Amino acid sequence: MDIPQIVKNDSWLIPVASDIRLRYDRFLNRLSFITETYGSISKFADAYKYFGINYDAHQGGWYYREWAPHAQQLWLAGDFNNWDPYAHPLTRIENGIWELFLDAKRFKNSFVHGSKIKTFVKANEIIRPRIPAYIRRVIQDEATKDFAGQLWFDQFDWNDDNFEMDHTQSLFIYECHVGMAQEKAGVGTYNEFTKTVLPKVKDLGYNAIQLMAIQEHPYYGSFGYHVANFYAPSSRFGTPEDLKNLIKTAHSMGIAVIMDLVHSHTVKNVYEGLNDFDGSGNQYLHAGERGIHPQWDSLLFDYGRTEVLQFLLSNIKYWLNEFHFDGFRFDGVGSMMYFHHGNITFSTPEQYFREGVEWDAVTYLQLANYLTKQIKPLAITIAEDVTGMPGLTASIKAGGIGFDYRLGMGIPDFWIKLLKEYKDEDWSPGEMWAVLSNRLPQVKTIAYAESHDQALVGDKTLAFRLMDEQMYWHMGIEDSNIVIERGIALHKMIRLFTISLGGQAYLNFMGNEFGHPEWIDFPREGNNWSFHNARRQWSLVENKALKYMFLNNFDKKMIELIKTHKVFDYEFANQLLIDDHNKTIAFYRGDLIFVFNFHPFNSIFDYHFPVPEAGDYTLVLNSDNPDFGGQGRINEQMIYSTMPNNESKQAELHIYNTNRTAQVFTLNFS
Repeated sequence: MDIPQIVKNDSWLIPVASDIRLRYDRFLNRLSFITETYGSISKFADAYKYFGINYDAHQGGWYYREWAPHAQQLWLAGDFNNWDPYAHPLTRIENGIWELFLDAKRFKNSFVHGSKIKTFVKANEIIRPRIPAYIRRVIQDEATKDFAGQLWFDQFDWNDDNFEMDHTQSLFIYECHVGMAQEKAGVGTYNEFTKTVLPKVKDLGYNAIQLMAIQEHPYYGSFGYHVANFYAPSSRFGTPEDLKNLIKTAHSMGIAVIMDLVHSHTVKNVYEGLNDFDGSGNQYLHAGERGIHPQWDSLLFDYGRTEVLQFLLSNIKYWLNEFHFDGFRFDGVGSMMYFHHGNITFSTPEQYFREGVEWDAVTYLQLANYLTKQIKPLAITIAEDVTGMPGLTASIKAGGIGFDYRLGMGIPDFWIKLLKEYKDEDWSPGEMWAVLSNRLPQVKTIAYAESHDQALVGDKTLAFRLMDEQMYWHMGIEDSNIVIERGIALHKMIRLFTISLGGQAYLNFMGNEFGHPEWIDFPREGNNWSFHNARRQWSLVENKALKYMFLNNFDKKMIELIKTHKVFDYEFANQLLIDDHNKTIAFYRGDLIFVFNFHPFNSIFDYHFPVPEAGDYTLVLNSDNPDFGGQGRINEQMIYSTMPNNESKQAELHIYNTNRTAQVFTLNFS
């Protein structure tokens, strides 16, 4: 038996080499079945052109098709037939598929763009109204709160949109939620986002946005993670054309658009979602306990069923082709891969490959990555995985799962733990180095200090954790406050430490770059349905009388520096010094030397440390600069010439090592 490449690369996996080979064989077997049965995986993923409502020009009408093998009868009703629930029955054709044809000549004035529809499903002698599984738009009646499908025949002009991901450029992701991207106390729109937020993203230097909550979800407060209608872009934010225009506009600015794709679970709702659609209890989802996610209050897909694979893979092709997304961040990958949803501590290779593995889900993820590259070779895929599954970002042929990146989810958890449980004087530079460097070679990791997760209700943003209620009263430019000064200093250092050390890409949640205060809390009964914390207060950073602009300035300069010096091209940093007494750590990555002094008050003149090359160095970033809210203690015009150590003769750099400051140097090449 051939030894998988990921085993050759990592001897720790030798005991599970056969399991990894079996993982690959399962993928090949499923792909072979799909290819032999449907012609190719791409044709298999054309299901959205067959199921749901599609116009057939040759037949001169619309076909509506639904897969519902256990159902006794289906009907289509809506505005077009005055909501007569039994006027238009579907006919069962084959393999549990039901079909209805509506002649365009007869229904040209009633079956029209914008009209509403529902499906009535008879199962177990009970008739229930449902929303078609492949529906492309769902709207909610403001008065009754009732959801319905809506016919949507848009003709968006994608001309001149030739954008492609540039894999020679490093990835800087700005994570966004369209609905809460506006300052108003309400739901933001795609158009408002396009006008207001995209220019901010461009100005800061980020080259990708990651859009959350795109797939339609009945409960706004779920943050988009309890999806009901997988093919429908959320109508809360506007029309499908509005979303397409957002993406096209982003592309014109050189910004890639990544979709936060939720295929890990679905909402329990019966009338709006997929739950018990055909009355069988196990159509799209597992029946019984296996189909329930206890932590998420949601239901789990049966990834082993061909029709479910087709529904999900077709969903991938749909978003890539119809909306020109540039890739996906797959939600809940760690949860998908295990029956225990990753809620254990992994310490042996056998735990990864033999204990509670949901092999059907793993195969689905491989197929999803394979299909994504088939449809859009330069698209990227990102795994939200906390388990550390070996081979997650390795190629499928090498024994991996095929993602391009994984999220460094342990990094923000570390920062929160440090801030919550340790005094500043007890921080360990050695531990900080170990945690931020703790990733496997050739596993491309997206580093981040905080995402939306760290700011959800019950938690706090880093800025609010650092400065808390003092932010309400002491963020004025002329206001001197020790808590605010500490918070601003550490906020900058934490972010620079994360981006310079933690991975090969970087992510920030919108607004956190300028220290957005408070938490994220969507309208719910517990807060009297308030939008106060489900928005972004851009006016804070735009107000030149407030200190938020300092953090924004630093973030922009930080992104520019990392991008210009291609820091992410170097897989790991190299340690130069760890000084626990002065809470100082120095390392280099590429041609940049980073020095962090986390000490609360130790500032040291003539502080020296070894550097990899002798010569003259220039200070290219200084978090103590007044433009970044610093104290301006460092002369940025100096040329720093190395001196040999008397004993080791190694070149050393001598600097003024100010407390709670990060300094970045580069060698001047003549």
